[in-house]
Amino acid sequence: MTPRILEVRKGVLKKNDELAAELRARFRAAGVFTVNLVSSPGAGKTLLLERTLAALADEGARPAALVGDPETDNDARRLARSGVPVRQIQTHGVCHLEAAMVGNNLAQWDLAGFDYLFIENVGNLVCTTSYDLGEALRVVFLAVTEGEDKPLKYPGLFNSADAAVVSKCDLAAACEFDRDAARTNLHAVRPGLPILETSGKTGTGMSEWLAYLRDRRRAFLESGKAW
Repeated sequence: MTPRILEVRKGVLKKNDELAAELRARFRAAGVFTVNLVSSPGAGKTLLLERTLAALADEGARPAALVGDPETDNDARRLARSGVPVRQIQTHGVCHLEAAMVGNNLAQWDLAGFDYLFIENVGNLVCTTSYDLGEALRVVFLAVTEGEDKPLKYPGLFNSADAAVVSKCDLAAACEFDRDAARTNLHAVRPGLPILETSGKTGTGMSEWLAYLRDRRRAFLESGKAW
């Protein structure tokens, strides 16, 4: 049965890639910079995203967010406190978001009214690797509480990322986190990967993170002038 399982999986991924390409074209046409945030559960995505949405809105930007979770709308309600448009995607046991889920939850949203669209993926270091969501930027989180070896244990996801956020840096000393080892491991999996060190709790690294997003969005818009 293995060949049949592989055949079905290839078919699912092909369909997802086709839908992702359609989404990417929609995002490009609307000029919305889409960021896919991936990590293990509890890596600090939601807290950093909450601060990011509020900060971008304060700057006059127009962010929005889609939030994936197996159940509950807890994260969406939390992020909505920022005052920006937020929608929860409940996957009901599926361990990742898929392009169809994203597309289905864009109904009645005017994408041209957004500058940024953040997609907070389901917490998983394996399943999220293979599913393109039409994003312009994929950011993987590595919390200091997880240890320095996560990139070596899950190289697929870290290799597929465009940038890495080392999160919860306020806990680094308590966790005896080896910053140099983490950087070495990240670059062993993905040479040259940009690394940003942050703490959603204290705000450490927020200015660098926001500057990185602005720079990447600017490059995205510049690349689309002749598109």
